[in-house]
Amino acid sequence: MNSEWVPTFKPSFLLQVHALPAKEMQQVLGKVNLLLEDPMPDGKVKKQLTHINRDLYRLRSGYYRIFYAISDPYVCLLKLDRRDDDTYDDDMDAEFLGGFNPDFGEVLDTVPTRLELTIPSYEPEATRLPQPIIEELLTNLRVPEKYRSHLLAIQTEDDLVSCSTVPQDYISQIMEYMYPKPLAQVLQQPDFLLNDVDDLLRYKEGELLGFLLRLSPEQERFVSWAIKATGPTQVKGGPGTGKSTVALYRVRSLIEKLRKMGQSEPCILFTTYTNALVHSSEQLLQQLLGEDYRYVEVQTADKKMSDILKRAGVTKKTPNDSALIHKIFLTALKQTRFEGNVLQQQAQQQSLERLDEDYLLEEISQVIVARQVESLQDYMHARRPGRKVRLSELQRRGIWQAYETFKRHLHYAGVETWEQARARAEMLVAKDYEFQFYDAVVIDEAQDLDPSMLRLLIKLCKDPSRLFITADANQSIYGSGFNWSDVHESLKFQGRTSVLRANYRSTREIGEAAQSYLETGMLDTEPIERIYMNNGAFPAVRSVHNDSEETLLLMRFLRQAARDLRLGIGSCAVLCPSNEAGKTLAANVTRAGLEATFMEGKNLDLTQKGVKILTLNSAKGLEFPIVALAGFRASRYDYLSLAVFDQEQEEEASRLRRIIFVGMTRAMRALLVIVPAGTSSSLLTGFDPTYWNVGG
Repeated sequence: MNSEWVPTFKPSFLLQVHALPAKEMQQVLGKVNLLLEDPMPDGKVKKQLTHINRDLYRLRSGYYRIFYAISDPYVCLLKLDRRDDDTYDDDMDAEFLGGFNPDFGEVLDTVPTRLELTIPSYEPEATRLPQPIIEELLTNLRVPEKYRSHLLAIQTEDDLVSCSTVPQDYISQIMEYMYPKPLAQVLQQPDFLLNDVDDLLRYKEGELLGFLLRLSPEQERFVSWAIKATGPTQVKGGPGTGKSTVALYRVRSLIEKLRKMGQSEPCILFTTYTNALVHSSEQLLQQLLGEDYRYVEVQTADKKMSDILKRAGVTKKTPNDSALIHKIFLTALKQTRFEGNVLQQQAQQQSLERLDEDYLLEEISQVIVARQVESLQDYMHARRPGRKVRLSELQRRGIWQAYETFKRHLHYAGVETWEQARARAEMLVAKDYEFQFYDAVVIDEAQDLDPSMLRLLIKLCKDPSRLFITADANQSIYGSGFNWSDVHESLKFQGRTSVLRANYRSTREIGEAAQSYLETGMLDTEPIERIYMNNGAFPAVRSVHNDSEETLLLMRFLRQAARDLRLGIGSCAVLCPSNEAGKTLAANVTRAGLEATFMEGKNLDLTQKGVKILTLNSAKGLEFPIVALAGFRASRYDYLSLAVFDQEQEEEASRLRRIIFVGMTRAMRALLVIVPAGTSSSLLTGFDPTYWNVGG
């Protein structure tokens, strides 16, 4: 193979080549090897498709045609088709432009005003599969024996879409095989790197778990960008821009830099947001780094904090039950004794009564504890970026007394808050240089780490110039934001901050609709040009009166979207505001005929069959082709009226708006937001029809 050409492929090509019988697969891969020696057209076997797209080419391989694109130095394998010579050329225009651009408005607008879960009358007439599912196909796709009897019995498209007894990965593969995507859609898929053509065989045989994503030119620029800087670097970007992928590749650049500095066995910490992301990051780093993976530790930030406390011999007293912390705080608040004479004490107490209890607890946790404010005097002058409620001197004095009482009650109960545990770990690291042994630290999704945690991670790094951060303030779902320089003197990014603009996850329609919704909840208001790789249907907003209407609306949307997008029902997710709402939705959807499972954040299993139902907070960092937001009736999102807010309500509304925004931006191809009929909540009304398919 000519080393000048770098092979990449689209997911459609990978699926289609694996569906081939062994003999034909070897023949096609042999042609691919020849193609990579010289991909330029010869007018016979290799032909440029100038009447369709000058960048497109096709290569004959027996009865098959391999479509590919050239973008020096890359040769991208797009898809594989079996065609007869006499029909091939006539069908090329349809092949390129074909497919569908679904609009779910019609199916959503046919829901009656009062519904019963037992009504299945909306089901369209069953459409038979274009060809039967046979044993040979399942063998080629390496479908396990235990699922084959279910699949062999399927004869219609609807039965395949709705099948919940087989994992989504296998359903998606069969759907793609039965209904190949047109080239126009394949071109929008991400590119994956192919180190060796034989890796396609190794992947089919299970020896290779996956392939690395090829970075776009924009992303590639930031992998080594400012690598020789004298301070930390930051890459910002909205949802789907590939910040996490850039962070993974940055690890490789850091290892190369450290080697040049004479560090033969570097030690790098990579922190990410959830345990699920830890697992996927580990797999990708193993492929990216090979043997050098042993120099990288991948953890969530809180797991690193717990390890530090354990190593220091300090018992971790952090409770998993937030309700317990809240109960202790309410008790402490009632028993707080304020300073001064009787009138001064009453004034302080009354000033606190004007603030919500949850807001007071957040003030203590996020400002005093997380930012390690050590005295009343310091608190009186402390900056509170992101906190909209202005506090008088009297209120600050009262809050400090409540904090002191709360701290004593926690000590007596033998527990501490997460913020206290993080601050304690940070102080341990500051005092003991043995903990500061990482040559570089990469922090992914830093916007939701509190200041103590960020200071902890900074101090774990031997040199701030080898600190790399990705962040998007507008995806912050905890807290109210902060200024980087207030957290630590090392976090001054002047000249070392850049922005990713291209969204590879969501369609333009979903991305722009979500941005229009977020507008009043933005923390980062810097105007940024947004670029999208995909287009699709407008996201929809619909209102319902009760659980029955909501359930049937979900059934209609999820089934229709899965059918139109040629995906299995396992590609669908329903995001909701609370565990209670999630359990109710899962029970209702399952009872109505679709298998659905509610998953708490700590028990998240994305391999689960059927519809995934999880909270908005748990969905952060994830993505799903089809997403519905539901379960808002009688939730805290439903209580915020359109009346003029006070500053406390305004701050809460902004945070909740960002949480919904994060939920919206988990959607890749289809999005529905279901709101309670007649709601006056500012969070669930006012959707701009310029961007949203707004119905009744």
